[in-house]
Amino acid sequence: MKHEIIQTNDGSTTIHLPEWNESYHSKHGAIQEAYHVFIKNGLSLFKVKSIAILEIGFGTGLNTFITYLESKKHNKIIDYVGVEAYPLALEEAMIMNYANQINANESIVFKQMHECLWEQKNMLSKNFVLTKRKQFFQDIQDESAFDLIYFDAFGYRVQPELWSEEIFVAMFKALKLNGILVTYACRTSIKKAMFSAGFSVEKLSGAPGKREMLRATKAL
Repeated sequence: MKHEIIQTNDGSTTIHLPEWNESYHSKHGAIQEAYHVFIKNGLSLFKVKSIAILEIGFGTGLNTFITYLESKKHNKIIDYVGVEAYPLALEEAMIMNYANQINANESIVFKQMHECLWEQKNMLSKNFVLTKRKQFFQDIQDESAFDLIYFDAFGYRVQPELWSEEIFVAMFKALKLNGILVTYACRTSIKKAMFSAGFSVEKLSGAPGKREMLRATKAL
């Protein structure tokens, strides 16, 4: 499928798939959406020293990169697993301007995230371990392994099967008790699938350009 590099409204880049008319990130701003959804409404809720995160859709590495920066900023120990069925080529990932937009001093680490080996733990700092898994989301079988899930799959319009009750049952199983899943999406059918999987679900204000998002909790 053809990939086009486009600039979003906050100056950061993303990848656009013209065949689907779908992008890896919001056209309103890739970086600002990532911080709003996954950091402000996800990671920032955890005050503990150590946290395990599962990302559904490693993609360009943006969510991984900003989480790495947060681990340094707040001295958190993060065990990060990024799942991606169709990894980007290194050359394509390096076109993304996230390091320069956020923190040019960490451009080497952003490159390491894409160069490091798949299916094994890679220590990017004393606080941040990254495991990249080349895997279909439907094949995830982790149980009570993660505190937080970044659910960043392509949108329901183009891949509704990734937003099914079956997928969210797997996410529910993968989370520890009181674990949280956050996503940019807010569609009634998605909310119902989360409820059916066992989650308690709340609507939150969305990132700029989007009205709402969802946060789901694995509660008793």
